Amino acid sequence: MTYNEPTPADPHKSASDLPPVDDTSGPAHQDSVKQALSEVRHTRTKSAWVGLIVGAIVLILLLVFIVQNLDKQAIQLFFWEVNLPQGVSLLIAAIAGALITAVVGGARMFQVRRAVRKA
Repeated sequence: MTYNEPTPADPHKSASDLPPVDDTSGPAHQDSVKQALSEVRHTRTKSAWVGLIVGAIVLILLLVFIVQNLDKQAIQLFFWEVNLPQGVSLLIAAIAGALITAVVGGARMFQVRRAVRKA
């Protein structure tokens, strides 16, 4: 059935009562739309948005973890001593581990980049 014919359900409608035929709804237009969507399926903005959402979820989980672990504990390092809640002290340890990993990864990237420049 096309838009130029009256529908069987309403025989009183004429072709002028129906909306005009849209030339952009054909298979060629659909293919171009699919191609355009496939080109923007993975973008930096999408990655940033996903990262923001994941970061917010992790932040909420960390907040819940810290609130549930508020018991004080003494931490000693050589001559330094501090009393912190368990959740906070574990969070600080995790951040320190992430920083160490980032420094080692950054050093490796610097090393590879320097080797590529020499080659």
